Amino acid sequence: MAGVGANLPALRSHNAALVLDLLRTAGEGGISRLELADAAGLTPQAVSKIVARVREEGLVEEAGRRASTGGKPRTVLRLVPSAGHAIGLHLDRDELTVVLLDLAGSRVDTRTVPLDLGAGAEPVVARAATEVETLLTGPAPEAVGGGLRVLGLGIAMPGPLDHFNGVTQKVTGFPQWDGFPLRDVLSARLGLPAVLDKDTNAAALGLALHGPGTSFAYLHLGTGLGAGLVLGGALYRGERTGAGEFGHQIIQLDGPECTCGKRGCIEVLCLRAVARGDLAEAARVLAVGATNLVELLDIDRVLLGGRVVAAAEDEFVRGVGAGLAARNAVPVAAARGGEHAVADGAAQLVLAPVFGRSEAVSAPFAALAAEDPDDGGDAVPGGSAAGRPHGGPGPGGPGPGGPGPGGAASHAGPAVKRGGPEIH
Repeated sequence: MAGVGANLPALRSHNAALVLDLLRTAGEGGISRLELADAAGLTPQAVSKIVARVREEGLVEEAGRRASTGGKPRTVLRLVPSAGHAIGLHLDRDELTVVLLDLAGSRVDTRTVPLDLGAGAEPVVARAATEVETLLTGPAPEAVGGGLRVLGLGIAMPGPLDHFNGVTQKVTGFPQWDGFPLRDVLSARLGLPAVLDKDTNAAALGLALHGPGTSFAYLHLGTGLGAGLVLGGALYRGERTGAGEFGHQIIQLDGPECTCGKRGCIEVLCLRAVARGDLAEAARVLAVGATNLVELLDIDRVLLGGRVVAAAEDEFVRGVGAGLAARNAVPVAAARGGEHAVADGAAQLVLAPVFGRSEAVSAPFAALAAEDPDDGGDAVPGGSAAGRPHGGPGPGGPGPGGPGPGGAASHAGPAVKRGGPEIH
């Protein structure tokens, strides 16, 4: 059936996004209006107006009452996870993973199939579109009931790439991808707003939303090696969105040739050690790079992920931790999400702006929304709403060439409403 644009006008303001983020972090236990007002730095009247709108949109529901220290019991509110969904697509060198996350960031469904990234852009786009459509017509959307409200598509793949324009560059080992407008092509093909980012950045964003620290590095060892950096609470991409090419720092001048064309890169040394079954050596080499990163950026924590790490988590955490401990007292841990951390993070590229967390998402997908006159000016003087940066409330379209919010495509199976929140 034809999809229907899923505009969410209640998400049009900075303050609404802030309130929704507080509801997200409160979880199943919920939070009262008075607690929302206190945490957001807004007046109770402003919070009541916002809550009325987001309840009308089906994003929030009442979850019982909680005893108060005085007066009548307070009504508790919570987010409705099924009110919105996002698709995360991870294009790896040899496999494709697509996930469906609900508004709370919980995984509803997952598909993983073989992929040859070297086959070229068109075959990969065709395979990716087929897998997304299969996911949306599978049993999980049926189980949700009432049709899915799909806010957009997040795409993650190896870099380097141009995140702002949604264009791939000379992907390491696959130069044929240089200059391909992947974001806009997939957006048009699926009728969904889309955003493109490096695999490591997507994973780091997903991790940052669950608070492992304000400054950390996510090191991803799978078919390649890269880093996602969160500095001062925000995802760091660099001026040209090329930051995080961690695997291509040279630590052995006369070392073996890497797929990037240089010699002695950490990536080639790590992957060769893994190939011969020497995981202790792979962890030692990874620790050398992690130590360089910690000493350069003074980060709080190192998180490890990727397919290779997931298969031998304890060995890598111990090995990298021991290497770091010799010079730095920085904790090392396995990243949450396991093998699907990148795909989950790709979906979070879509969800993050809904909650005003667009400091980690590029402007094309998180355009700053105008303040709503109904709640503007109701912040408590000195409250956190005025001081906390919040960007646009939701996907504002994929950029030039792709469909904007509310785009639709013909689709068989369960009702799938497509498109992001309406930007006012």
